[in-house]
Amino acid sequence: MTDIKLLAASEDHLEAIMVLEHVCFGNDSWLEETMRFELLADHTRYFVLLEEDKLLGYAGLSKIPGSEQADVQTVAVSPEFRGRGFGRKLMDRLLAEAKTLKATDIFLEVRADNLPAQNLYETLGFEHIDTRKRYYQPDNVDAWIMRARLAPSNKTEPIVLGIESSCDETGIGIVRGNTLLANVISSSMDQHARFGGVVPEIAARAHLEALQPTLNQALHDAKVSMQDIDAIAVTNGPGLAGALMVGVGAAKALAVASGKPIYAVNHLVGHVGVDVLEGDLELPTIALLVSGGHTSLLLVRDLLDDVTLLGETIDDAAGEAFDKVARLLGLSYPGGPAIDKAAASGDPKAIRFPRGLTLPKDMEKHRYDFSFSGLKTAVARWVEVAEAKGEDFSMADVAASFREAVADVLTAKAIAACNDHGIKRLLLGGGVVANARLRELASERCAANGIEMRIPALSLCTDNGAMIAALGAQLVMAGRAPSSLEFGVDSTLSVEMVQTV
Repeated sequence: MTDIKLLAASEDHLEAIMVLEHVCFGNDSWLEETMRFELLADHTRYFVLLEEDKLLGYAGLSKIPGSEQADVQTVAVSPEFRGRGFGRKLMDRLLAEAKTLKATDIFLEVRADNLPAQNLYETLGFEHIDTRKRYYQPDNVDAWIMRARLAPSNKTEPIVLGIESSCDETGIGIVRGNTLLANVISSSMDQHARFGGVVPEIAARAHLEALQPTLNQALHDAKVSMQDIDAIAVTNGPGLAGALMVGVGAAKALAVASGKPIYAVNHLVGHVGVDVLEGDLELPTIALLVSGGHTSLLLVRDLLDDVTLLGETIDDAAGEAFDKVARLLGLSYPGGPAIDKAAASGDPKAIRFPRGLTLPKDMEKHRYDFSFSGLKTAVARWVEVAEAKGEDFSMADVAASFREAVADVLTAKAIAACNDHGIKRLLLGGGVVANARLRELASERCAANGIEMRIPALSLCTDNGAMIAALGAQLVMAGRAPSSLEFGVDSTLSVEMVQTV
């Protein structure tokens, strides 16, 4: 079976929902306009179950603000996929959402002659409390009214420990709900400096050596012990396979030894989720994630259920390009801070370096994608020609012009994504966000387009365990089931897979 996704429903799913609505309910089907209102209303939450592009089922609930009661509006599973647990999966999601909305009771109606559905609801804690006689017409079938009591959690703010080891930084973070308790990072950057980039084998060994002391320091900083931890979250992708294995192995060992549940989460989504530690994460948002290994543009409608990859680099990541150009110019590693410093006294307009994938011929297929390999080559050629001619040139101008080209492309495509999708919110994440010109240009262009820009504290933008703990805490508070101990690492994990179960 291919990957099955449970996502927050949107108007894009309306056509497929209406097809299945008529299949499941016939003459009792809702009108399309009614369903559209349900999908878009503020007091409703709808979810779809998809296998690739095929709709397997959908479900929705409503909860009026201020009320403690939630109501299941509908649950539908395609007839060919019934009996495979998909109805339970949808109901579990509705129950978790009702708890998140602080409902104390949830109600539903079911046909009195639908025994399989009644049995499912009873196993989920629903009880038959009333009957509406001959409610379903023209069949003259009674409707059962069923109710489930939603017991409040004894601990609404779980303490979650997060482990991040996707590249060269060993990160251990601890959060209580949306509150940061500790964020300790041990970097092996110095060990990679003489190679001008991250060496995977060195990174993996460094993680092995750093994990225990980093964990101990995080527990000390948070003033908690492993007995106080409610759950463990760990990055299982994307990233360097060997480095990921060290973190995942450590997390599994801690989970087994302590009996705590474990959550395998997506590194890139963690960069978005970390914003909850600085206040409410307002959604939907466009997220631009820029680091040494990743340059990605995301559309985030729901942090746990609806993250879409709009575009990514097709060759070098932006941070990787900074490292390579810095090495070319004889600057230190890592390249981002070194080029930022050199560019401070340079003229960003001195040299017009190319902007990858921005020509009209590129925009149809690669509107939101990035390419920095050509830019890196253009810088190398420019320097080679200048040196061959024996010309003196300003390294500061080269650094500033290169930096400007990178920042120009990143911010232009991010703003385009915001405008194209009608989302006036942009979140920046990843280590390259420390680049002064990138932040400055993003701020200018957001202001000009009426877009709100969010940048977490720079200590939370680089790879860190706090972002993994924060995402794990969101999963715990949403009532999500933990991952099994059978999950592995995935160096190319899709951003749309928030949690590996």
